[in-house]
Amino acid sequence: MSKPIVYFLCTGNSCRSQIADGFLKELGGDKYEVRSAGLEAHGLNPRAVQVMQEAGVDISAHTSDVIDPDILANADYIITLCGHANDNCPVVRNDKAERWHWGFDDPAKATGTEEEIMVKFREVRDAIRNRMEQFVKEGK
Repeated sequence: MSKPIVYFLCTGNSCRSQIADGFLKELGGDKYEVRSAGLEAHGLNPRAVQVMQEAGVDISAHTSDVIDPDILANADYIITLCGHANDNCPVVRNDKAERWHWGFDDPAKATGTEEEIMVKFREVRDAIRNRMEQFVKEGK
């Protein structure tokens, strides 16, 4: 039996969806096929890579991808992580998918000193990790 597909969507597939992808692969990769994409591909954010390395998860080999209609059509869970993606996600012709919106602040829009920006990245990372732990624990 194949694993359920979880598809994380964000605007640029550079931060939040990459963090969620990394944590779910780490925490539940044995239970789920995990993918992520964006409405656009903005490239992998180096700060996201750094805060994930701090958490013991390497996402440095991830790529920033645009939404794949075939994956979208076959996903079991479609989860948007930002309001823009939630509002602009393509029409889903997939009756089996559960579609959820888990909104998180965009750490890439943080301002201030480098340390203040990194604090925001860590806050968002930790919030996403907590949500991924809950998802795996609940079995969905």
